[in-house]
Order: sequence, then C-alpha cells, then structure tokens
Amino acid sequence: MNTKATYLIPLLALIQLPSGLHGQSTYQLGGLPSLNLNKKLKNEWSLNAKLESRQLFQRGKTNENPEKEYKYVLTDLSFIAAKKVGLNSRIGGGYLIRLEDGELFHRFIQQYVIVQKMSGFRLAHRILSDQTFSGDEKPEIRFRYRITSEIPLNGSSVDLGEFYLKFNNEYLNSFQAQEYDLEIRLIPLLGFDITDNFKLESGMDYRVDSFFNKSARHSYWMTFNLFVDIL
Repeated sequence: MNTKATYLIPLLALIQLPSGLHGQSTYQLGGLPSLNLNKKLKNEWSLNAKLESRQLFQRGKTNENPEKEYKYVLTDLSFIAAKKVGLNSRIGGGYLIRLEDGELFHRFIQQYVIVQKMSGFRLAHRILSDQTFSGDEKPEIRFRYRITSEIPLNGSSVDLGEFYLKFNNEYLNSFQAQEYDLEIRLIPLLGFDITDNFKLESGMDYRVDSFFNKSARHSYWMTFNLFVDIL
C-alpha cells in the first residue's frame, strides 16, 4: 500500500466515529475564512497575526428539518510571537481578542511546536494552553494537543506552484466553572504553494464536543485560509 495512503485511512475512520456517539445530536454548518500574516524577526524570532471570522449557515438536530438562517457568529484577531529554541522547535506566546454578540473575550496563549521531517512528508506537534476571560462568563482554561501532517502531491517536498495535503487532528480539554469538556477536531485541507511568500489552503474543519452532555454537537466549518509572509 502507498505510504501516503496509510494516513488517509485512519483519518476517514475517525471522521465517521463521532457520529455514532449519541442517537440525537445537534449540528451546525458554516464558513471559517482566515488571513495569516507572518514576519521573520531578528535572533530567531517570528510574529504571526491572524484575522478569522465565523459565519453560520445552517443548524439543527439529526433526523429533523434543519434551520437555514445566516448568522455572523464572531471575529477573532490574534498575535503570537515565537522563538526558535532548537533545531526543529519553537516556543511562543500571544494574545487573542474575540468579538461575539457584542461582547469582548480576551485570551492569552502559550505554545510549543516541534516539526519532524519524515520521508515524503512533514509532521508537526503543537502543545498549547490558553486562558479566556470576559465580563459575563467564568474564566475558561484549555489544554490542547494538535498533530499535523503535510504531504506533497508531487515528489518528496512542496515546491512552488504545487499542491499538497494537510491533515490536522486536535484534542482540546476545557475547564470552566468546575465543568470539563472535550472537543476533537479533524481538519483535512488542500493547499497550494503559489509563491515564496503566499499560499492558500481550503477544506473542512470538523469539530465534535459536548461529549458529557445528553447529546454531542457536531460542527462543520468550510475553511479558506490565506497565508502571507511579509518580507
């Protein structure tokens, strides 16, 4: 079997798994575009600025007629500074501000990333913690782990003018007001490396959470991500 295909099979199996966790679950479908600006700084430092919005197109319960109504959900603006601390690793921290339903949320972020160059693909691990505060809700603390594989569709590395596949699998542990929840994210993406400093990715961001309530919630966000490296 092709080596790259072995990474597709478990991903497809995981996507099908959460749908059978609860008989009557809820779902929502929407869009999740983002713009990422990256800048390399002196002394192995780098800065990422990200603007992301979320729009809801449809929601409902399984086996029932859906509610088709457009709603602009939220806007996120984040800044993360990172420093290279090893041959393939970086440590970073930053701040995110969210506007949702007229309310501001403030999030502080700490992360550690390590990248492994394997035969024919690249594998990245991200360990992240964040703390979210707002005026009306209790503080939320999350611990997250994400594994990402980037697979070129031509040759052993991604070159200019070529497509690639990216798969993100993330686990988010949330603690808020003595309540715990787990969210799992599976994000298959198709990317295109346009120039040395510009690329785009598009795909489906699938999320499932509320495992410990009466019904799980499934979210399907159609993504379109632009990445620009500022020279």
